[in-house]
Amino acid sequence: MAQTVAECLTAATDSVNLINDINTNGSSASLIPAGYNQAEINDAVSRNVEHLEIILAYDGTDLHPDIAGSSEDKSSYTTAITTGKAYIAAN
Repeated sequence: MAQTVAECLTAATDSVNLINDINTNGSSASLIPAGYNQAEINDAVSRNVEHLEIILAYDGTDLHPDIAGSSEDKSSYTTAITTGKAYIAAN
C-alpha cells in the first residue's frame, strides 16, 4: 500500500529535525554522531536537504503520493531546506 501525503511528510520531519538541530547546535547537535568533523556535518545536512527536495517533488507517479500538488502545509520542510543550504554555505 502506497504512503499518503501526510505519512510521507511525517517521515520527512526527521530530516527537518536534524537540519534544525545542527543549525542550532553545530557539532554538539544530538542527532549526529559524536566526533563528526565539519565536512561530515555538512554532508549530513546536504543529504537531508536533498531528501526533503526529493520528497517535496513527488508528483503522484512511481507509487508516490502527489506531495508537490498537495495543499498540505509544507512550510517547515521548505524552511528547513533554506536553513540547511544557508548552514552549508556558512560552514
